[in-house]
Amino acid sequence: MDALMLDGNAVAGLLHEIFGTEMTTATGTCAFCGASMPVGAVHVFRGAGVVLRCPRCGSVLGKIVTRQAETCVDLTGLRALVPSVGLA
Repeated sequence: MDALMLDGNAVAGLLHEIFGTEMTTATGTCAFCGASMPVGAVHVFRGAGVVLRCPRCGSVLGKIVTRQAETCVDLTGLRALVPSVGLA
């Protein structure tokens, strides 16, 4: 495991701010290899922004960058993102 790598749970608060709901239990599907996994299991790298990578193939699933009062989200590496339902 890379010393700079975290799992998706490390950005739970940020994802909640963006989507308005718990997203670490949502299921994401990688557009490159087709792997489906909970968002909490993706590999997260922090730097000037946040990069989410597929734990299976390493492809970039998404990027999140905050500049001034604006948050930019790019999830083009996800084929699907399905929030969990029925959890309270």
